[in-house]
Amino acid sequence: MKYTFLTSNEITPTGWVRRQLELEAAGLCGNLDKVWPDVRDSAWIGGDREGWERVPYWLDGFVPLAYLLGDKDMIARAGRYIEAILAGQSDDGWICPNGAVPREKYDTWAIELISKVLFVYYDCSGDERIPGAVYRALKNWYEGLSNGTFRLFNWAKSRWFETFVALNRLAEIYGKEEWMTDMARILREQGTNWLAESDRWDTWYNNWTYETHIVNIGMMMKAEAVSCGLLGEKYRDDAEKLYKTLTKYHGSPVGAFHGDECLSGRSPIRGFELCSVVELMYSYEWLFAVTGDSKWAERLEKVAFNALPATVSDDMWTHQYDQTTNQNACRFQKGKPIFGTNGREAQLFGLEPEYGCCTANFGQGWPKLALSSVMRSERGLRVVTPIPTKVGIVHKGVPVSLEVLSDYPFKNEISFIVEAEADTDFELEYNIPSFAKNAKVFGKNVPAGPVHIAEFRAGRTEIRVSFDTVPEIRRTTGNLYSLRCGSLVFALPVKTRWEKTEYVRNRVERKYPFCDYNLVPESDWNYGFAGKEQKLEIERKGSGAVPFSSTEAPVTISVDAAKIDWGLEPGYKYVCAAHPRNLQRTDEAEKIAFVPYGCAKLRMTELPFASEKK
Repeated sequence: MKYTFLTSNEITPTGWVRRQLELEAAGLCGNLDKVWPDVRDSAWIGGDREGWERVPYWLDGFVPLAYLLGDKDMIARAGRYIEAILAGQSDDGWICPNGAVPREKYDTWAIELISKVLFVYYDCSGDERIPGAVYRALKNWYEGLSNGTFRLFNWAKSRWFETFVALNRLAEIYGKEEWMTDMARILREQGTNWLAESDRWDTWYNNWTYETHIVNIGMMMKAEAVSCGLLGEKYRDDAEKLYKTLTKYHGSPVGAFHGDECLSGRSPIRGFELCSVVELMYSYEWLFAVTGDSKWAERLEKVAFNALPATVSDDMWTHQYDQTTNQNACRFQKGKPIFGTNGREAQLFGLEPEYGCCTANFGQGWPKLALSSVMRSERGLRVVTPIPTKVGIVHKGVPVSLEVLSDYPFKNEISFIVEAEADTDFELEYNIPSFAKNAKVFGKNVPAGPVHIAEFRAGRTEIRVSFDTVPEIRRTTGNLYSLRCGSLVFALPVKTRWEKTEYVRNRVERKYPFCDYNLVPESDWNYGFAGKEQKLEIERKGSGAVPFSSTEAPVTISVDAAKIDWGLEPGYKYVCAAHPRNLQRTDEAEKIAFVPYGCAKLRMTELPFASEKK
């Protein structure tokens, strides 16, 4: 690996990032063990509810969230689950609560997941029992795989590479033992060959398969990066080939890939699942750590600053299963859903619309972004994305701290403050993004690309960086275009009425604030851009208490737009047409403040250019 991840003991989120994490802690992720039976009463802690992926998914976000915020109550609650998981491990190493299901018929995706999550806890807590527990769990699983008792199937087969997150750590701690490299070989041989599967991604099908499942694909992007070391293979950047294929046939303006649940083309009214968003972010974090290539950092920002906040309510108590870029309403869809393999409530904001995997899993997005914003290099620290944070490390015996002061991506003025207790050869690396204009360091113009500053004197050093980002309208698909400025995509916001629904289903209560909502439009959404050559005026207000607020946007762009006869998708009462039926203006052009995509829960993101009114 070119860079290594920091732990919650070394990095502290500040500014808008800390506010976002506090919202998450006060919302659904921070309270799921209190309100949701699949976590509260899980078989992982001796209960009678789901004992497979949901508790590990939840802990994957809840644990780093608790430790990043230093919340003693949350840390204690996480510890309760870890204690139960460790206590439930069998003498032979088996760690999952398979109940009446024979081990050989249990989908061992849960082993892959819990092993990774236990190391998340280890990095945060320093609990020295964890490596041994994971060693026994994976060694037990390996023995079953090697003698034929177990084989990979279903989810474990699709996600075989996830095991390497923990397996790599075991190799670091205990040394690369023969069984570890043999297990790596078995996993790759029995697992899905994703490079081969990508040959059929040039279209989409309305049928469900593991090989086109969008969450599997989001996870899979890091497969080569995490596995090549133990497999003894040279890194080839297969992820870039996969990225280009997915972008060409299933890409969206916000960097996520369409899949509801399976790959679904490029239509702005087809969705992409929230789990796929946070897993794609995690893959990009790994890809950057392994390669050091800034393209993955920029792609991470695009997904994190747009797709993630767009699909979760401001208070982070409710979320969608599927979001769409053109989302003029989010309502229960009577009749056949617009989505390929998802149901009628997939677009609602709620406790567990469509399926509970996203309920458990979405919480990892913000904490892992915070942990990945700065990484350790052999010579010092590398800023991956200049969001506000503080880092403290010891470099060659010298305590060194780094503070990133910024309101990025809402504003583009950044200060890196390095404090060293003695003269040091510590090196700070950061990147001027490819989309930056007029970039300056210490007031001097610099080109886009990596910047290295080494040799720091004892005391405090401040490095000031600034650059411009220019709004631009880019073609997306067909005759549709989107507005982008730096890492942020902008959308026309639609005034929204939240219609609350409280009920009980399958013994699970939906009750405010974790109830379900239909989102109903209360303003016009049928617009097109009025003129290809227009002045796009940007106003940067800065982030507030809710960074991606749906009522107080941190930055806006003034756009000339005009109403058109857009129409609804045939057969649907609340879904806008994939492409407008008429581009001619029905009214005069007007100035409209477009907001960051993540701020608008109802929005129109992909618009045509409206033709002149006759």
